[in-house]
Amino acid sequence: MFQQYDIIIVGAGHAGCEAAAAAANLGSKVLLITMNMQTIAQMSCNPAMGGIAKGQIVREIDAMGGYSGIVTDKSMIQFRMLNRSKGPAMWSPRAQSDRMLFAAIWREMLEQTPNVDFYQDMVNSILVKDGKACGVITGLGYEIHSKAVVVTSGTFLNGVIHIGEKRFGGGRVAEKAATGITEQLVALGFESDRLKTGTPPRIDGRSIDYSKTEEQKGDDEIVGFSYMDIPKPTRQRSCWITYTNSTVHDILKTGFDRSPMYTGRIEGVGPRYCPSIEDKINRFADRERHQLFIEPEGWNTVEIYVNGFSTSLPEEVQYEALRQVPGFEKVRIFRPGYAIEYDYFPPTQLKHSLETKGMNNLFFAGQINGTTGYEEAACQGLMAGINAHQKVNHLEPVILQRSEAYIGVLIDDLISKGTEEPYRMFTSRAEFRTLLRQDNADLRLTELSYRLGLASQERMEKTLKKKEGTEKIKETLQQFSLEPEESANYLLEKNTTPLTQKQKAAQVLLRPTVDLLSMAGSIHRLGHELKDYSADTLEQAEIQLKYDVYIEKEKDLVQKMSQLENLLIPDNFNYDKVASLSNEALQKFKKIKPRTLGQASRISGVNPSDVQILMVFMGR
Repeated sequence: MFQQYDIIIVGAGHAGCEAAAAAANLGSKVLLITMNMQTIAQMSCNPAMGGIAKGQIVREIDAMGGYSGIVTDKSMIQFRMLNRSKGPAMWSPRAQSDRMLFAAIWREMLEQTPNVDFYQDMVNSILVKDGKACGVITGLGYEIHSKAVVVTSGTFLNGVIHIGEKRFGGGRVAEKAATGITEQLVALGFESDRLKTGTPPRIDGRSIDYSKTEEQKGDDEIVGFSYMDIPKPTRQRSCWITYTNSTVHDILKTGFDRSPMYTGRIEGVGPRYCPSIEDKINRFADRERHQLFIEPEGWNTVEIYVNGFSTSLPEEVQYEALRQVPGFEKVRIFRPGYAIEYDYFPPTQLKHSLETKGMNNLFFAGQINGTTGYEEAACQGLMAGINAHQKVNHLEPVILQRSEAYIGVLIDDLISKGTEEPYRMFTSRAEFRTLLRQDNADLRLTELSYRLGLASQERMEKTLKKKEGTEKIKETLQQFSLEPEESANYLLEKNTTPLTQKQKAAQVLLRPTVDLLSMAGSIHRLGHELKDYSADTLEQAEIQLKYDVYIEKEKDLVQKMSQLENLLIPDNFNYDKVASLSNEALQKFKKIKPRTLGQASRISGVNPSDVQILMVFMGR
């Protein structure tokens, strides 16, 4: 019934879909197995992509030839570039998506991808031969053989849903949990643990009094996520903001004695940076109110996602508390918020390729590795799909460095430090964030992806055109002299001192209030020189000129750090022979088996002196 596949992907969430697309586009024959063909690429929680640091990840996925950016651009109902008031390293794109359209476009793109087959069934166990994953056994008892397996199980492994005192098995509401894989892998020596996440109630938008809320419109200019020319929506839907209050908090507290979080029924640790509303009330007891975002679920639905009100309290408590929120006095709930607890495998058990150390040809991606968020899952899926293809074709793994991509930061953090709570990406996690901007992901990653065979010729040509255009614009600005009389009105409008003599345009651009688009628009001669360049190429040139000093400093730092990254530690290195290592460092090195001295230096609990001792020993 089944042919042999190169790669089997277990699970069709964001990680599984990106893994399937990447491996198939590289030429592997892929089988994507999901428990429900109707929920491929479902947005299980909020109907949005991107945000702080997450937006950078989506742009990196796009630059690498992944699908998430394209799907988001085709399904968005609102776009905002966050942190525009800060420097470009902090700018982060975010889009509200039409939940149903997002999943439909993902499925359509996968169905149009050669080499991807689909099958609906549960996977109960991994087929193992000679220490290698070589296929799966499904719930219907079928053995399906492959050369590698990528597990992207999301929250489904032994998932348990909690609503107040009610508790039932499930990987998402109304969907059953997956069983068998955890038990098998633990028996084979893998370590597993439990995590928790939660989701807010969904409510009827027709029952909201929007006059009591604050409107939050999208940006006038929709930049989007994909570097390809994807048509953007001609209109946008607004989101809205309201707030909790002391009455809401008092009502919520009445349910704490029935909350699974406080009665000990939930063992797993929840996401620190996306806490439940009951957690917020406890941790920030001095705050009189908390912000709630009213987010539409799509173009043609009245369903609303109440961002900021994640909860697992009893349904009647959720209802009574929501009715005290301004604008929600007559609220109708479509479905209550709930918490979900699930198995994950601490990611220190992985190699940087996302292949498990305990079993060859078995890869993990997404929430099974302890992360939270669609974007974090999708980028892991992309890299696991690439590296599974590389492995079965006897090619070198593709490993992004911390200086190359947020994806590299995320994977290195997981493998070097592990995580005991759901891991979420922030710009502060990246030591080279001036280099890792959302505007230059294509310049950083497209060439690598093209060499692999993932990025298209069209995408590569577009990137080269942008790169060449950026250099030409910089050269023009460094040679072009502005006359005092032609620039006076513009500089006064920008609240900056007019010129008293000729000055190079590049020098004027360094002034904080001056930007290249408005300068080119106001000064005719300069505008004529730059008329043939696209807005994103002009922006790229401006950022590179304005932040040149900071960019060069980071490049110097990368160069210094790369010396440690290039010092490889042999796979069979015997740490017991290294005298003077601290006991903690010895235990961590033996457990994690760092690939380089650079990775060794980032392991939690390892001191610089331990790395120095290791370096001296290796030098000998």
